[in-house]
Amino acid sequence: MKYIKNEAPLISVIVPIYKIERYLGLCIESLLNQTYQNIEIVLVNDGSPDRCPEICNIYAKKDERIKLINKKNGGLVSARQAGLEVSTGSFICNVDGDDWVDSEFVENLVKVQLETNADAVIAGQTRHFFQNKVKLINHIPCGVYEGGELKLLKETMLSCGDFYTIGIFTYVWNKLFKREVIYKHQMNVDTRLSQGEDAACVYPALESCSKICVIDDCSYHYRQREDSMLKSQKPFAQEASYIKLLYEYLCDHLPASYKKQIDDYALHIFTVRSGGILPIEGVEYPYAGTFIGKKIVLCCAGTFGQQLYGKLQNQDCEVVAWVDDDYWACRRCCLDVDPLEVVQNVEFDYVVVAALEPYTSKQLTERLKSLGISEGKILTITQNEEIRAKAIKHYLAHADAL
Repeated sequence: MKYIKNEAPLISVIVPIYKIERYLGLCIESLLNQTYQNIEIVLVNDGSPDRCPEICNIYAKKDERIKLINKKNGGLVSARQAGLEVSTGSFICNVDGDDWVDSEFVENLVKVQLETNADAVIAGQTRHFFQNKVKLINHIPCGVYEGGELKLLKETMLSCGDFYTIGIFTYVWNKLFKREVIYKHQMNVDTRLSQGEDAACVYPALESCSKICVIDDCSYHYRQREDSMLKSQKPFAQEASYIKLLYEYLCDHLPASYKKQIDDYALHIFTVRSGGILPIEGVEYPYAGTFIGKKIVLCCAGTFGQQLYGKLQNQDCEVVAWVDDDYWACRRCCLDVDPLEVVQNVEFDYVVVAALEPYTSKQLTERLKSLGISEGKILTITQNEEIRAKAIKHYLAHADAL
């Protein structure tokens, strides 16, 4: 279906831009080639010091649908706010400048909205990491949610099921919102936030919706860049105060009934960014047990895995191997990681699975068992609610001093 200008609602696509000159052309081209024609593309140059401003200027001269804003660097939140402020569309969607979308991306979202009159349409994503790609959909099933079903969605959108499974992805960029739904919430986001900026907008906006539609469309392509994959080992204190700021922001902008969900969501971020290992009641959160004097194989090299690896270097234990299915990509990021099969060739006491998501953890456990590793030697995150409550309390109480 091709929509003709002025015969369909205007969609504003906001693109924040900072130091992404290698990727920006693909992003803009993918938006210019949308099958849905009645769009305005708001490019927000957030004081980028590279050639992004030149690239934006070239494209702005070539297509009247492009609006270009050049502003002093203020961060992602301020860039999105600046773009939203000058946008004129009845509906708002966001695309990060280092990502791209299929040609039907906007049309797919608009078509669902026009059919359902939803306040928000929530899609999936395709995640790219070097040569690997995977399609990801929300854990809340596809469908139209209103009334009692919408209430259930809202009760599980930050945290559903086992710790930690998120119901609706935090990202603002795989969603289409009515302008009047998202405007206030995006403009309210504290520009000091550098952790969970999307969540600070998305969840209050979804809370205000009367009808939400969840779809399995994965035509948004998220690029996990090498520099974003490799996590620095800077002191956690530099991040903890920002996570606490996000926690307090969500508590202030969501009803009190969301407290348990917010606790789980914030604890997830605290744990991932810190690497965990809190001494609580004789165990080392988030694992039930101790690593002292043990030979460890660390499984997974994502954000949590990298931070946990750094923590284990300061523990009275020995990491005899670090393994991940994406070992080749990890090596490209200068991480000394081997394939999972290496566990068959080393002596160890435990394989520590560095994955907080239950589905991923279960998958890896089955893989390890298929390699002959006994389940008793596989440590996964199994903390109960009582210990989690003590952990979030600890992080919040010590955030400014960690």
